[in-house]
Parts: sequence; structure tokens; C-alpha cells
Amino acid sequence: MTAAGTAARQFPADFVWGSATASYQIEGAATEGGRGPSIWDTFSHTPGKTLNGDTGDQADDHYHRWAEDVQHIKDLGLDAYRFSISWSRVQPGGTGEFNPEGIAFYSSLVDGLIEAGIKPVVTLYHWDLPQELEDEGGWANRATAEAFAVYARRMAEELGDRIDVWTTLNEPWCSAYLGYGSGVHAPGRTEPAAALAAVHHLNLAHGLAALAIREVLGDAAKVSITLNLHVIRPDDASSAADLDAVRKIDALANRAFLGPVLDGAYPEDLLADTAHVTDWGFVLPGDGKITRQRLDVLGVNYYSTVRVRHFEGDGEAAQNDGHGASAASPWIGVTDVEFIQQPGPYTAMGWNIEPAGMTELLLTVRDAYPEQPMMITENGAAFYDEVSEDGRVHDPLRVSYLHDHVDAVGAAIDAGADVRGYFAWSLLDNFEWGYGYDRRFGIIRVDYDTFERTWKDSAYWYRTLATTGTLPAVDDIRYEV
Repeated sequence: MTAAGTAARQFPADFVWGSATASYQIEGAATEGGRGPSIWDTFSHTPGKTLNGDTGDQADDHYHRWAEDVQHIKDLGLDAYRFSISWSRVQPGGTGEFNPEGIAFYSSLVDGLIEAGIKPVVTLYHWDLPQELEDEGGWANRATAEAFAVYARRMAEELGDRIDVWTTLNEPWCSAYLGYGSGVHAPGRTEPAAALAAVHHLNLAHGLAALAIREVLGDAAKVSITLNLHVIRPDDASSAADLDAVRKIDALANRAFLGPVLDGAYPEDLLADTAHVTDWGFVLPGDGKITRQRLDVLGVNYYSTVRVRHFEGDGEAAQNDGHGASAASPWIGVTDVEFIQQPGPYTAMGWNIEPAGMTELLLTVRDAYPEQPMMITENGAAFYDEVSEDGRVHDPLRVSYLHDHVDAVGAAIDAGADVRGYFAWSLLDNFEWGYGYDRRFGIIRVDYDTFERTWKDSAYWYRTLATTGTLPAVDDIRYEV
């Protein structure tokens, strides 16, 4: 019973509890085992691109310590583990020869997970494009989408029906707009037309990969894509101009992906808003049929919300969108919208904490696509954790964050959203992209000098949730099983 005397929230027996990571953020071994360079190797080794000049060269050394990490996942009582494959580890150039040693690494990881009773959930692309493909134009080049399909097919052949869910892409919004628009992510380009071409070629890559996977494994193969859908509020809900600002950002952030993936077409207002940037001539006849493939589950990543208003053009527009500082904007073609600083509290990323946004987002998707199952594929928070004198990492802010957001997922389910699971981000502290090792998202702490793993209070709390299916109180930290 809760303090108020009401029953604690209970989740369905078949609800999937998991945690998630990404290859470049945890693996290390950047030049071992035949791995080729990715755009994140190049970007992080470019002076001034990452905080403190940090790189993923060693990261968490998961490449050598994966068996230990699988044991942690098992000990946490998780049903599933979401990890990504490094394309350049299994196919160093992105085209041409595959690397047997790289494939063997992931095959061993998958076998280890299955032996531990954990469902492998694979993400084929979590931002680390082989550098050779970028040299040929990257995601602005249609050939990259075609190469991705070849890679996806080979992974389906190698890993087969051992994979529970095949996720094609993680957050293509970031790949396109932060990589090719604002330049705060690899490959660091600031080319608006290229960013929109990347949007399409990522959507195309998803569709081509889904087709390839099902051609190999049959129609029963479960295919997904993970989107970081934005919850966008108007500064003044009575202002037509502010409401139009919401529409413009929603088109770029959400419907640029939901449209082609679930409806087979881009929204007309998006094309009109960006017509001065590109004529979208890279969208070829028949592409909509390719991008729209059955999604067995839609992956949803949620961390925070944004608030926008119409920008009159006086002075500098506020850019509190949470996506990193840059002279170039990720919001391609939109110059009359500004992002307002929201009230706290905030995480170490500077992102506002608003669990209600999770419920709102899930219900918005439910209303637009009532037959589409969903899964929370990332949710979590970075805080500045410290090891206490007792040797433990007490992270009450993260426990509270997870509690309130899981509760918000439950509220969405109560209201009719078809949500099948929740993956905490992240299993481990890791290389946090442009922020290097300064921001810690893990429920397990990593000492970057020794690579020692230490469970934080949030890990113990999450174990109770995962093994009981009942939402524990925030102070329910059980160090012993």
C-alpha cells in the first residue's frame, strides 16, 4: 500500500521491463576486432567537438566485459536488453566485405543474453555511420539507405530468429537534424537541404531494412523503429501565432517521420514550410510504399518537453530546445519560432522534468494511430552522482524521475494507450555524445579509470519494479533480494 492508502500501481504480467545502451557509447575497442571508423570516431577526435575532448575509444569497455554486463542485466531481473550494433564493426566500410570477428561478437552477446533468459532487442543504427559512407555523402545520399538494407539483411541472416525485436533506427530526428542541420552531432554538417534529404533517406532506410529482414526471416519477424517524439506546448494557447509555431515544429519533429513510416507520405504543411530550402526532389515515386512497413511496435523515447512561441524578429530568438548550442539551427526552414526556457526542476542535461508529458505523448500517438502498439525504448535522467562513504551511489533524484515517469506510462495505459514495455536509459554510465563523460545516465555507475560497475540505488529500485511488476515507492530501496 502507498502512503495514501491506495494500492500500488500494477503493470500487466506480460509487460516487458528492460534497459538500453548504444554501441559507440559503451563498447570501446574502437580499433580492435576489425572495426572500421564511424562518423563518431571522426567527430569526437576533432578538437572542440566534444566536452573535454572525450571520445568513445574506450567508453565502458563493454567489448571485453559484455559477459559481466549480461550478468548485471540478469541480476536486475530484466526481461529484455536493447543494444545497438556498430555497423562499422560488422562491415567496416559500410559496403563491401563483412567482418566475421565483429559479427561473432554480437552473436556471442545474443547467445549470452538468451542463455540468461533475456530477450535481445537489436537496434541496427544508433548514429554511428561508417565513415566511408559519410565520405560519399552520408545520409544525404540515397545510396546510404540502400547500403543499410544490405547490412540489415546480413544481420538478419546471421542473428536470425534469436532476436526478439528488430529496431531499424534510433531517433532519426537526431541523425538528420543534429548531424546535418545544427552540426552538434556527427558528422557535424550545417547544410539545411542535406538535413532534409537525410530525413528522407533515413525513412527510406527503415523501410528497405524492414523489407530485407522479413524477406530473410519471414513475416513473423518483429520490426520496430524508435522515434524521439517531441511534446510541444504553445507559450500562449490563445495565440494563433503560437499555435502555428507548434504546428511547424510538430511537422519537423514528429510528422516528418510518423507520416512516411505510418501513413506512407510526408505532411503537406511540412513540404510547404520547407519549400524555400528544398523541392524534396529526392523523394522518388514509390518511396512512400517503401517507407510504410508494418510496425509490430513503435519505439518511443521521452525525456522532456519543449515550449514555443512565435518569434517577432526582434533581437535573438531563444533556443532552449535542449539539443545543444550551435550557430546553426536544427529546425530547418523555420525562422519565426523560438523555444522558451521552461520552469524546473531540471536534470544535469538542463532538460525539464515533466512526467505528465509522457502520458500526453502516448495518448497523442494513441489518438492518431489507435491500432499501433508502442514501447518506451528510452527514458531516464542524467544527474551528478557520487560514491558515498558507504560505497553506494545514492541517487534519489533518478529514482524519483524513474518512478514518476513509469507511473505516467501506467496512467497512459489506464487511458487506453497500448504500451507493451519500458526500457530505462541507461543500463550503464557511458559516453554521452557531445557531453563526453561528464553526464551520467546509468542506473549502474562505471568508474572510467577501472571500469568497475557499481549498482546505484536506482538499479536496486528498478530490480524491484522489474521482478514484481508493481511500482515501488521512491524510498523502497532493497539492497538484498
